[in-house]
Amino acid sequence: MKYDNITEREVQAAAEVLRGGGIILYPTDTVWGLGCDALNAEAVERIYALKRSENKKSMLVLCADADMVVRYVDKAPGIAFEVMDMSTTPLTAILPGARGVAANLIPEEGTLGVRIPDHDFCQRLLRRFGRPIVSTSANISGEEAPKTLAQTSREIIEGADYVIDPRCEGSATHRPSSIIAFGEGGEVKIIRQ
Repeated sequence: MKYDNITEREVQAAAEVLRGGGIILYPTDTVWGLGCDALNAEAVERIYALKRSENKKSMLVLCADADMVVRYVDKAPGIAFEVMDMSTTPLTAILPGARGVAANLIPEEGTLGVRIPDHDFCQRLLRRFGRPIVSTSANISGEEAPKTLAQTSREIIEGADYVIDPRCEGSATHRPSSIIAFGEGGEVKIIRQ
């Protein structure tokens, strides 16, 4: 119960920071991530700057469920949802027809990277916040993704507006997700296993 109270307090605080355009440093089902409101272009830009990312439009979003996904991608083939549903490990789906999120999250091809996390803290935060949250590894571009808060660089920690209590970490794979790109016609391309 004590853990649950911590999680609930952290979910509430993180949702407030996201609503205010802030950046959170948080545990996910894979590695520690930086997140913000996926609809807030200024917050997205702050994450690119903090990561010193040259590769703009390379971040994914976390969604609570398929219903949330279809509000922000309108050309995803049904096979994408079947594959996401069957996956037993974290899977990021690159889906066509991105819409409604910050323009600086959408690459020229109009796709959006989406993951539905099997992670208590992330799911509770997504449900409380009610819309997609940016998720990108909490590292300077080119450096290794941190598996724990302790592995996260001081620069990243200080650049976040709110750092989630590591007791909310739960079970994580401590490795990046698999990535599969789906075409409108159901084409499938494995980007990272």
